[in-house]
Amino acid sequence: MDFSFNSDQLLFQDNVRSFFINEVTPERIRELWQSDSGRCDRLWGQLVELGLTALTVPEQYGGMGLGALDFVLLAQECGYAGLPEPLVETMLVAVPLLAELGAAHEGLKADWLGRVAEGQARLAVSEPGNPLVSDAHVADLLLLSHADELHAVPREDVELVRNLSVDPSRQLYQVLWPPGAATCVARGEEAARLLARAFERGALGCAAQLLGLAKRMVDLAVDYSFERKQFGKPIGSFQAVKHLMANVAVRIEFAKGPLYRAAHAVAHGEAGQALAVSHARLAASEAALLAARNAIQTHGAMGYTWEVDLQLFMKRAWALDKAWGDHALHKARIRQALFDSRRAIGAGTTFMSAEVEDA
Repeated sequence: MDFSFNSDQLLFQDNVRSFFINEVTPERIRELWQSDSGRCDRLWGQLVELGLTALTVPEQYGGMGLGALDFVLLAQECGYAGLPEPLVETMLVAVPLLAELGAAHEGLKADWLGRVAEGQARLAVSEPGNPLVSDAHVADLLLLSHADELHAVPREDVELVRNLSVDPSRQLYQVLWPPGAATCVARGEEAARLLARAFERGALGCAAQLLGLAKRMVDLAVDYSFERKQFGKPIGSFQAVKHLMANVAVRIEFAKGPLYRAAHAVAHGEAGQALAVSHARLAASEAALLAARNAIQTHGAMGYTWEVDLQLFMKRAWALDKAWGDHALHKARIRQALFDSRRAIGAGTTFMSAEVEDA
C-alpha cells in the first residue's frame, strides 16, 4: 500500500510555504509583537484569499471538506513560519467541532461555518482542562467547555482577562461568562465525545507545528554555523556542531512517521487514535525541544539575545510543548493504551486455552 501524500497535497504545501516565506517574515512577527492585538487583519485576509479558511469547512457550508490528513502538512508549514494567526486551531479544531454538532443546531452550523469559509468570522475553542483560551480576543464565536457541557458563546457575551505567555505571539485569555441553556449546544456523553475528538485534533495540530518549528530552528542554526567563524573556519565545519544538528535531524525524521500515522487515524476516526496522537505529540515535542537546546548551543551566547531570530521559534516551541496536554498526560495515555492491549491479548489467550481444554 502507498501511504505517501498525493501530488495535490504536496503542491498545496509548496504554495503555502512560498506564501509564508514572503509574507510571514521574522520582521513581520516582531511588528505584531508590538501591536495591541498581536494579530493582523491584512494577513488573515491573505489567508482567506488563499482559501485556507475554507479547507476543513464541509462542502455544504461553502468549504472544501478536507480533513486532518490534508491539513497536517499545512500545519507543519504554519509551525515552520511561526505563523501568529490561529489558523491551525481554527481549521483543525474549532471548525470540525462546530461541524460535528447535532442536527438540532443546523442553523448555527450553517451560519457560522459559511461565514468562516468566506473569512467573515473567526472561531476560538477552549482546551479541555486549560482555563486559558487562545485568540479569544479576535474570535467572533467561542466554543467553550463547562462541566459536562459544550457552549457556543458570541464574543460580546464574554469578559476577557489577558494572560502573558512565554511566546509573545500567543494571545491567551481567561474567559468569564455566565453558562446558560441559550448557549449550550451539547451535554453529557455527546459533549464528552465532541470534546475528546477536539482534543485529538488539537494535539495533532500542536505536534505538526512543533515538527515545523524544529526544522526551522535547525535551518537557522545551520545558516548561522556557516556565517560564524572560529580559527579561520566556519563553526559548521567542526564535528561537534555537525553532531548537534544531526541529532535533531534524526529526531525530526523519526517523528514524521508517527505524525502522519496520527493524522490518518484522526481523519478516519480510528479506535486507536489516542495512542497514535500521543505518540506523535511526544515525538514532535522531543524533536522541537532538542532543536531549541542544540540551536542555542550552536549560536552560543548570541542565541539568547532579542536580536537573533531564533528566539521567535524557540519561544513558540516552549509554549506549544505545554498546549493540548503535557508530556505526563500523553505518556499516561500511551501507557494506558499499552496496558489495555495487553489485557485484551491476555483475555484472548485465556479464552483460547479454555477452548482447547474443552476440545
